Amino acid sequence: MTRETESPTSEPEFTIKIVNSIADVARETWDGLANPEGLPFDPFLSWDFLQALEESGCATSFTGWGGRHLLCLDDAQNAVGLVPLWLKSHSQGEYIFDHNFAEAWQRAGGRWYPKLTSAIPFTPVPGRRLLVKPAEDAGLIRVALISALEQIGAQSGLATVQVNFAKDEDLAALDSCKWLLREDRQFHFFNPGYQSFDDFLAELSSDKRKNLRKERAKAKEGLEILRLTGSEILEVHWDHFFECYQDTGARKWGTPYLNRRFFSLLGERMADRLVLILAKEGDRFIASALNFLGSDTIFGRWWGRLEDRPFLHFELCYYQAIDEAIARGLARVEAGAQGGHKLARGYVPVSTWQASWIADRGLRSAIADYLKHERAAIADDTHWLKERTPFRHVVQQVVRP
Repeated sequence: MTRETESPTSEPEFTIKIVNSIADVARETWDGLANPEGLPFDPFLSWDFLQALEESGCATSFTGWGGRHLLCLDDAQNAVGLVPLWLKSHSQGEYIFDHNFAEAWQRAGGRWYPKLTSAIPFTPVPGRRLLVKPAEDAGLIRVALISALEQIGAQSGLATVQVNFAKDEDLAALDSCKWLLREDRQFHFFNPGYQSFDDFLAELSSDKRKNLRKERAKAKEGLEILRLTGSEILEVHWDHFFECYQDTGARKWGTPYLNRRFFSLLGERMADRLVLILAKEGDRFIASALNFLGSDTIFGRWWGRLEDRPFLHFELCYYQAIDEAIARGLARVEAGAQGGHKLARGYVPVSTWQASWIADRGLRSAIADYLKHERAAIADDTHWLKERTPFRHVVQQVVRP
């Protein structure tokens, strides 16, 4: 099902089509915009990943993630732009917390939900959101997409339209269109060309180096650690992973976001882009972590454990990911949202961003004032963190757009 609206731009003319299901867009059309030649591959923007979320029932209107994806067509009806977009009835699974804004607006008599959100469901990975191919008219297409988001938000009477974990050209375009920018922070590991984990350890202060070695040794006591990819990952491994994921997800969120069918679809479609790490004691798997491979990054996503073992979370989610990045010559490890405990383990602070269109002027002004003070607090905290990295020298910097 689609709906068409004319974009307010002229020369060239664009048509914006609203697509409720990713399955209604051909895989080659979607991927041609999501991961075009010349740009690093982002597994979370791929048709295979996002359509698996829909097909499995994890991201649907029933779960509060109703697809409203924007497809931008030129005057020859060629797809030239795309926005993964969801009509949200809540803020769960976004990893950007706007509950205080929702509560304040509702107390004032407004309605925060539903809202439109461009995001990767259940996945706090910074990346492209206004999907266009590198070309001379890329800037015009971005503006057309932003204008369409504003127009749809206004015509639908929505309080807000959000673009989560935006970066680079998208963030600059949203900023130039006067969207409100909200800063947050993650911790990423950067690989300057290490040949081994010991090369990384050599960059740390003596006490931190000793602590990490002790943690790794303690975590692996009595365990076999497996790193599987491609055809090595069997359905039985997904069974073990999902058992761990459910156990930890139930304790962390109450109800895990993802179902068993979703992981089978990933295994069928994206096995070569996956690294599944399993901890095995005898014949029993007791913990696991799932990673995705991009062109230059390994992304740590979901993990779970059936038994609480000292430092096992650090080993499976942080150190094994570093091992894999070094072995593959990848430049970065992104290990998910938040987590100041990552700092002592070689992950450094990186700025992340959300951009928001707010319909009501008064609410917009109040949120803008709040964000100004929030950014100042984050800047102070980031400065404090930078002075406490485990490295002997300052070898990484906070990444900003």
